[in-house]
Amino acid sequence: MSKTPSPLLLLTALLIFSSGALAQNVFDKFDDSHRLIDEMVTEHDFKRRDLEKLFRQVEYQPSIIETITRPAEGKPWYEYRPIFLTEQRIKGGVKFWAENEALLARAEKEYGVPAHIIVAIVGVETLYGRHKGRHKVIEALSTLGFGYPERSTFFRGQIKEFLLMAREERRDPLEFLGSYAGAMGMPQFIPSSFRHYAVDFDGDGRRDLWDNTADIIGSVANYFHQHKWRHGEPVTSRATLNGTAAEPFASRGVKPGVPLAELQRAGVETQQPLVEQEANLLVLQSAEEEQEYWVTLHNFYVITRYNRSPLYAMAVNQLSEAIRTSRAAELRKTARKTE
Repeated sequence: MSKTPSPLLLLTALLIFSSGALAQNVFDKFDDSHRLIDEMVTEHDFKRRDLEKLFRQVEYQPSIIETITRPAEGKPWYEYRPIFLTEQRIKGGVKFWAENEALLARAEKEYGVPAHIIVAIVGVETLYGRHKGRHKVIEALSTLGFGYPERSTFFRGQIKEFLLMAREERRDPLEFLGSYAGAMGMPQFIPSSFRHYAVDFDGDGRRDLWDNTADIIGSVANYFHQHKWRHGEPVTSRATLNGTAAEPFASRGVKPGVPLAELQRAGVETQQPLVEQEANLLVLQSAEEEQEYWVTLHNFYVITRYNRSPLYAMAVNQLSEAIRTSRAAELRKTARKTE
């Protein structure tokens, strides 16, 4: 005579089945993973057996799909700014600068990128290394590359870059941890950026963006240098609009595309004097029914090469200035004490 299972037993079985259904490896779940393996074997001489074994250990992570559909850059400026312009990040930046003064000075000398910009990038990205990410990079990239059609081409490309990177660095692909989007280390380089811009700044034979501060600082500086940072030039200037003639120029993009003189003729007045150059007019929402205007320049565009969002670039710039101001105040205070 059969015995009816207890409710508790049925619930346990259901939970086991559900967890098993969710924990699917990408090799069995996505045929596209097989095609990517074919390409890596043909184009880069990987061993098929090794890649099949790897992707059978890579689990699809639905939570990553949920997270990428809710980016912070979707917020208005007045909600985005307070995330990054905090006392904790400013004080942390001053401390990071003091602890790595010689490395930052060397990076600025070799690459022409100011220390406060380098420090601000690390502050915005990971709060000086506190939030480097907890996802396996290969799982994040595979989830998005095979399970997120909106940007599958980009992330499949990053899977390839990551596999090449792991081989070049002679590390197990399953070891790397990073963000939900596959960004890695304190400066949050994606795999293609790691391969092209990471540097061995201390000469120890490795490029370590997780724990080696020299490599982290040198790599951020090199990234901006390679994207044509112009030493000594401003990033932005706050502006006012006299009339409405300049409104058609507002928020056209991040790459400077309008002669500054043309903006000035349309009634744009900057708070600081600027030499003639290509510029843009950026409008930010400073409160629910208020706007602020900024003229953005070449170096602002360079920051957006790190992250395409103009909100991100503005946060980096403003944090960098706050850190520089706070550090200068501390140095003056220290100097007065020693007099």
